[in-house]
Amino acid sequence: MPHPFKAVSLSFKKAPLEIRELIALDEAACRRFLHTLHHELALTDLLVLSTCNRTEVYYAADRDQSPAIIEALGELKNLANVSQYFPYFDILDSADEAVQHLFDVAMGLDAQVVGDLQISNQVKQAYQWSADEDAAGPFLHRLLHTVFFTNKRVQQETSFRDGAASTSYAALELVEELTADVANPRVLIVGLGEIGEDVCRHFGDSKFFTDVTICNRTRSKAAILAAECGLKILDFEDLAQGLKEADVIISSINAPTPFFTRELVANLDVLSYKFFIDLSVPRSIESDVETVPGVLVYNIDSIQSKASAALERRLAAVPQVRAIIAESITGLNDWSKEMLVSPTIQKLKNALEQIRQEEMDRFQKKMSPEEARRMDEVTKSLMQKILKHPVIQLKAACKRGEADQLIDVLTDLFDLENQPTVA
Repeated sequence: MPHPFKAVSLSFKKAPLEIRELIALDEAACRRFLHTLHHELALTDLLVLSTCNRTEVYYAADRDQSPAIIEALGELKNLANVSQYFPYFDILDSADEAVQHLFDVAMGLDAQVVGDLQISNQVKQAYQWSADEDAAGPFLHRLLHTVFFTNKRVQQETSFRDGAASTSYAALELVEELTADVANPRVLIVGLGEIGEDVCRHFGDSKFFTDVTICNRTRSKAAILAAECGLKILDFEDLAQGLKEADVIISSINAPTPFFTRELVANLDVLSYKFFIDLSVPRSIESDVETVPGVLVYNIDSIQSKASAALERRLAAVPQVRAIIAESITGLNDWSKEMLVSPTIQKLKNALEQIRQEEMDRFQKKMSPEEARRMDEVTKSLMQKILKHPVIQLKAACKRGEADQLIDVLTDLFDLENQPTVA
């Protein structure tokens, strides 16, 4: 693809949770990072994507800028020696690689749970931040709109999005497995981030769980979701009592440091097993909480999707999804190639328009206003017909990768070097 588009990616495939949580960015940090990359490193077509499973930067530059990007990320996160984390990053130094990767990520092909719907919304959000920062150039605009159109096709034409196979649904399945021998297990969901909201909806739809409570710092948000899902609500100041009563605590608290500490959990006087499930990145539950007798902790890396019928249908649809993506990338590639000849086409139009205007000026004084109007229409129509064939030939040559010779011929014939590129 003839464009200097590149990407830097840190994801669950190479980086364990303790590394990902060091690098993860919230919305405010993403926006600051965008500003830094755009204004200090002069990068364009920028997209900064940070989720529980990945932190990625997509950008356009003539040469690889990944070391500078990772260094800037280290400064943003106050990491003293960020170079030690370089091996965890994947460097996609060609447009073909970077574009393919973004499609795979946005469609959910590269997700920890294949087909996860949340990632497509996160890509849309990242694109909005880029647009707000005025860091999205023509290529990124075209690319993202192609991605969104492809996502609609995947949803409408395949079974890849059928069922409820997602990280939040995998959490539900894990709780079902852990509490299989517990009569009417009591579940407490703390924190209502994007995953937390989805978890609530899945538990609300479940017939197995009837004692599910939501607790959030902002009660109004919890109240709306509790009413929607038919769940109970617990005031945040009563959290300690709720923790003592719950068999399962699911946390999606968004905070820079763990909320659930060993000291806090040790004071709960656990009499039997109590399960803590951490869906947050950075983690909201200290790893040594599991040293408290009777407590078991599961983080996001330990939540694996089950071989459900929904997941099997999704996996079966992967070849069809890849075929749709390939069609979209082919169209994007054709557009990208045509962009290379757009300046030549515009210069050719300007050259012909200049000739037309000169001839109109010669004869316009001898014509009536009506004759001049008709002559203007005729000459414009004639110019469009003359332009049509070379433009078609240029675009066809682009697709064959043979545009350079035709551009040289047209440039010499019409002296296009001396023509402006704007109308």
